[in-house]
Amino acid sequence: MTIAGLLGRKIGMTTYYHDDGTAESVTAVEVGPCVVTQVKTDARDGYEAVQLGFLAASKLNRAEAGHQARSGGTFEHLQEFSVADLAEYEVGQELKADIFEVGEPIKVTGTSKGKGFSGVVRRWNFAGGPKTHGQTSRHRSSGSIGAGSSPGRVWPGQKMAGHYGVDTKTIKGLRVVAADVDNNVVLVRGSIPGAKNGIVRIERQGK
Repeated sequence: MTIAGLLGRKIGMTTYYHDDGTAESVTAVEVGPCVVTQVKTDARDGYEAVQLGFLAASKLNRAEAGHQARSGGTFEHLQEFSVADLAEYEVGQELKADIFEVGEPIKVTGTSKGKGFSGVVRRWNFAGGPKTHGQTSRHRSSGSIGAGSSPGRVWPGQKMAGHYGVDTKTIKGLRVVAADVDNNVVLVRGSIPGAKNGIVRIERQGK
């Protein structure tokens, strides 16, 4: 298969024991099965890619259902992946975890866990204010956020308290430790973004 990657669902972390007795932390990911919902060609769309659907949808509007009708299913998540040879793919084709090889370098993209409204110490690792010399309520404060009369405003992008998490994160340099093709589960070395049952995008990474 020449496709760049697949969509998956994060199951959780566990410990994997190698044959020589060594152990390492891995993340189990349910990879696919993904179904081809659209094949994009250079002549019609201006670029070549394959659109994949993952996880059955409980409800779709008429436009979404019509778009996926040819694939024979209804899917909650749709994403596109680049391919080396477009002739290998057709609408309705099912792709599974066997496209990944053990030891293959990959990168994983997901949505990080939401932490709610957080202060600058937690959100940006600020040191906080002094703990002595009469300070009673400034221990975890951000301190000054800008000059007074010039510029007379707060610069855009100033690090302040606010919503923390729920960001799109990509972790590179990961590797496939083991693969259970029958159950479409791939074990990835280390941690990946997101909470359990979160949707992730697993792609091959250049060596």
